[in-house]
Amino acid sequence: MKKTLLATAIAGALGASAAAQAATVYNQDGTQLDIYGNIQIAYKSVNDENGDARDEVFDNGSTVGFSGQHIINPGLTGYFKAEFEHRADEEKKGNGLGNGDQAYLGLKGNFGDARLGSWDPLMDDWIADPISNNEYFDVSDSSGAALNKFSDDVLYGTDDREGDKFQYMSPVWAGLQFAVGTQYKGDAEDENIRQDSNASLFGGLKYAVGAFSVAAVYDDLDNYDGEYASNGATYESGDQYGLTAQYTIDTLRIAAKAERFDSEQGDADADFYALGARYGYAFSDSFAGDLYAAYQYIDVDDGSEFLNGDDTANEIVGGMTYNISPAMYTFIEGALRDRSQDEGDGVAVGAVYSF
Repeated sequence: MKKTLLATAIAGALGASAAAQAATVYNQDGTQLDIYGNIQIAYKSVNDENGDARDEVFDNGSTVGFSGQHIINPGLTGYFKAEFEHRADEEKKGNGLGNGDQAYLGLKGNFGDARLGSWDPLMDDWIADPISNNEYFDVSDSSGAALNKFSDDVLYGTDDREGDKFQYMSPVWAGLQFAVGTQYKGDAEDENIRQDSNASLFGGLKYAVGAFSVAAVYDDLDNYDGEYASNGATYESGDQYGLTAQYTIDTLRIAAKAERFDSEQGDADADFYALGARYGYAFSDSFAGDLYAAYQYIDVDDGSEFLNGDDTANEIVGGMTYNISPAMYTFIEGALRDRSQDEGDGVAVGAVYSF
């Protein structure tokens, strides 16, 4: 998962990589509209399944976004966000903008936050991202295991984990916060791989005291259970569980994760145990950025295809960013995946300009 504009801003709050700078184009009578975005161009060389290094210059998630809010009354605010991706490394053809990224609307106030639309799964935000929400290379997670194949042409699910969602997130009470939501897939939707309409369930609980926080998340992946439209067979995908604890000291964040994909179809259970750290350095006014690294141990059932037949694997990813200005930075990253033929090992370098 690439670092998004939101993640860049969070990192900047830790004294890390340059944060996205939104430009307010309208702010009057309680209504505000902002425009923001970034350009991300990078080079990568990554080993394929045969151990051959394959390289390219590529777009690493360039985005244009719009956000706005309107104060309905002193305790209630309506808001929206819409982000669109564009390929900064290619000749511009067609309409210029490509796929949509996050897009949602909601209400927030003393009661909490209720949101409807498309955004990253809660499992990513609360469990995986504190470990390695990097520029390009991240450690694996239970979502990747859940998308592993039953056979050559049938997947456990789909990559559409973000859309058609509703979520309620509570206020923080004495350090305690919870979130609960659903993803609804109607039987008229093309991306629905089942034969019927269905609503999934996900939720999480977070507790913070001082510089320490812990979060737990569950997702029933229920939209990927049932009779598949592609071949008429019935499958049971499984469930996701995650637990992450993190501690911050000035600009240093240390995090630990335990994550599980509990499969209900064949031998495909996968457990992930990881440690991650990110440090926002500032050796001088002109030499600042982030240093970060993560280690993960993966344990899967015998016969699982997730590790290409292996039962265990060790992953190491790490990198460094350098802030050229408050709006621009460069990065270098590397990954060791411990796979057959060194598949997935590689390096990446790139530059980001945020506005």
